[in-house]
Amino acid sequence: MATTNPYRIPENDRARSGSLNNKTGSWQGKAEKRPMQVVLIGPSFRYLSGISYYTVRLANALSRKASVRAVLFRHMLPRKLFPGWKRVGQNLTAVTFVEGVDAGELLDWYNPLTWVKAARVSRCADIVILEWWTSSVAHMYLAIQALISRKTPVIIEYHEVVDSLEQSILPVRIYSRVTGRIVRSLATHFVVHSGADRNLVMDVYHIPREKITIIPHALYDQYPVLGKEVARRNLGITEETVILFFGLLRPYKGVKYLIRAFESLPPDVVQSTRLLIVGEAWEDRESLSLAEESPLRDKITIVNRYVADSEVPLFFSAADMLVLPYTRASQSGVAHIAMAYGLPIIATRVGGLVEGMSSYAGAFFITPGSVGELKSEILLRMQGKATYPIPGNLTWDSIGEEWLALCGSLGGNE
Repeated sequence: MATTNPYRIPENDRARSGSLNNKTGSWQGKAEKRPMQVVLIGPSFRYLSGISYYTVRLANALSRKASVRAVLFRHMLPRKLFPGWKRVGQNLTAVTFVEGVDAGELLDWYNPLTWVKAARVSRCADIVILEWWTSSVAHMYLAIQALISRKTPVIIEYHEVVDSLEQSILPVRIYSRVTGRIVRSLATHFVVHSGADRNLVMDVYHIPREKITIIPHALYDQYPVLGKEVARRNLGITEETVILFFGLLRPYKGVKYLIRAFESLPPDVVQSTRLLIVGEAWEDRESLSLAEESPLRDKITIVNRYVADSEVPLFFSAADMLVLPYTRASQSGVAHIAMAYGLPIIATRVGGLVEGMSSYAGAFFITPGSVGELKSEILLRMQGKATYPIPGNLTWDSIGEEWLALCGSLGGNE
């Protein structure tokens, strides 16, 4: 691997006395100091999403003190059922697993033999972690759980407790309820990122409080910070102030409220301001239409695609603030990029957003759906244009230690 890659996650020194035999699926090493053996199952970069990045960063963090095998989805679902299907398989990221993490694409939604292979690897682990963000993978998780020993602790980490799109499609809703119930019944423990999500898991799935642990979402700090003028010059931006929305465009992201708030700014402020809406549109065509038909459309830039890692630093380095006008949310991976850049973040008081940014001095919260509050907060952030210190409690080293402590308490070998 090239050591000059600016997105490469630095590998920390770590004592290691074991590794995975890829032919047999078994762990091997010195018996006297065998590290905890973790199997982490999640998405690969083929169906790229924020959870893909999270899976890599968590595996890397755990590998400082544990032997980690990342078992990834190769064909997660039928390609054209994925809203961003046109980019499936494209090389859009430069983030990598550190040396020592045994990672590979294995699981196919249509091939039970791959589920058996994943179960064979999982049987040799002290802890199995299942990343949950969509019920489309539930049948594969169910098969793996059924095939491994009940003595092996299985942790489900919830990134999305309830997906509104899946719930709106009757066959998918029935499938997710039936398979999800069985998958949860076979799990040992659950991890969420906030108290709001813990309460939601308790209320929706009737899981006891003592079986749920809150571990915060760590920062996405893998991107370089560029000079503001350099970034703006590369993007062709000449305005004095840049307001950024970044992420998939879905109805619950509330982009329409941001557009309306932008349109309500004083004319002299608008003339010196650029609104950047950057992200692949899934269901939210309304916001695209509002932006394209806006009387201020000449001041709005829409980048309707999934942005590659090489471009992410341009948008965040060029911005003066990030706006997250969500109407609901568990967490926001985008906020964890912005915190790493020290940007002011205007977000709504929904889900786990307030708790997730509680240690960040640059987070400012408004009522969801309130165009007036959003306008006022934007104007306030324009006055100071401050940058803020990065939260020290959200490093991957810190979050990795919390995970290792939890795994140890569930029977993992520390």
